[in-house]
Amino acid sequence: MTDAATPSAEPLRDLPSGRFSGRETFQQLVRDAIATAARDGWQEIFISDAHFHDWPLGERAVVEALQDWARSGRRFTMLACSYDDVIRRHARFVRWRGTWDHIITCRRSPAADALDLPSALWSPQWVLHRLDPERCVGVTGSEADRRVLLHETLNEWVRSKSAPGFPSTTLGL
Repeated sequence: MTDAATPSAEPLRDLPSGRFSGRETFQQLVRDAIATAARDGWQEIFISDAHFHDWPLGERAVVEALQDWARSGRRFTMLACSYDDVIRRHARFVRWRGTWDHIITCRRSPAADALDLPSALWSPQWVLHRLDPERCVGVTGSEADRRVLLHETLNEWVRSKSAPGFPSTTLGL
């Protein structure tokens, strides 16, 4: 089921499918996914985590890949309990977010239990889901059922368990 608007599964040859374990492995998977999104022109990326504390979002290579990925018609969604760690730890990402505000939706769910909020990177092509964020254990893959189930879960959080958050600019007096 491939058409001109949908990238084929072949470009995902660089992204693994299966279980992963460990913080360094998780961080490398995020780096690789963002680089693949830029290279293959994914239309949408959705990332979710309680705080994004151990995500490599502030790294120069990740922000450069996001810059290469970003363009009109793309969508980037973030979901978190709090964006305090993002602001404190990922300055390059925060600047990138301000530039591309028109394609980015940020939601927050401050009352959510940090372990209930999915820790995941979703795209229509491939997903990464940390099932145990504390131990950095999870699964990745491009299987349709895995992608659909995670997307439905994330959308439910956006629809009924979150509100807008993490503005691109702060207005003050």
